Amino acid sequence: MDERMTTLAAIAEAAGAAIMAVRGSGDLGTVLKADDSPLTRADLAAHRLIRDALTEHFPGVPVLSEEGADIPYAERAGWRRLFIVDPLDGTKEFVKDLGEFCVCIALAADGFPTLGAVHLPVWDKTYVGGLGLGAFRREAGGPWRAIAARRPAPGGLTVLASRSHPSPETEAFLAGFPVRERITAGSALKFCLVAEGAADLYPRLGRGMHEWDAAAGQAVVEGAGGSVSELVDGKPAGRLAVNKPDLFSPPFVAAGRP
Repeated sequence: MDERMTTLAAIAEAAGAAIMAVRGSGDLGTVLKADDSPLTRADLAAHRLIRDALTEHFPGVPVLSEEGADIPYAERAGWRRLFIVDPLDGTKEFVKDLGEFCVCIALAADGFPTLGAVHLPVWDKTYVGGLGLGAFRREAGGPWRAIAARRPAPGGLTVLASRSHPSPETEAFLAGFPVRERITAGSALKFCLVAEGAADLYPRLGRGMHEWDAAAGQAVVEGAGGSVSELVDGKPAGRLAVNKPDLFSPPFVAAGRP
């Protein structure tokens, strides 16, 4: 197992502990950002912890975080490697006291995620993976176990839908597939469910997702043998790229093994 993945996992788990400490305090300190999305004390605590830990363990590799994303593309364009971080993915779920929020950390190189870690603090569950490196999961700090995306069952697909961002475009896309079951989930958990073979397909066609929402989950899915592809005219068109001038993710679909 790649040592960088275990390091990212440890950092994500430490950030998860900081988030849970804020949650337990009862004082989230919620404010609204310019786009009306919530920001809490937990977001900021996790951001600072992850930024400092990455700087310590990976000196010289810049960090693009949701809570520190105001970096001109003219500067970012020269970054061959970078970390892409969502310190608290699913803040809406966090504020609503739902358990599906997570910490996402990805290392990207040459425009694509290479490895990533996703930690779900409430469930104390962590996923790591990367293209060509495999994918793994552990619970409560226990041993790492390999996971793999599955091939579709003959009876139809299990499809994941966003709890916070349903869209008519997604419904139109799914009309072309034999859907047997739908699961609603929040945050990057949806990528992890595809990676561990609990679901077959996760399409996201509505606008609003940023690169830090998807990069770590993409790395885990690709490590598990699945794919995360940009959709162009409703068709897969290659791996989802990162560190673009526009930090919004285009329409994409995460899928298990073909």
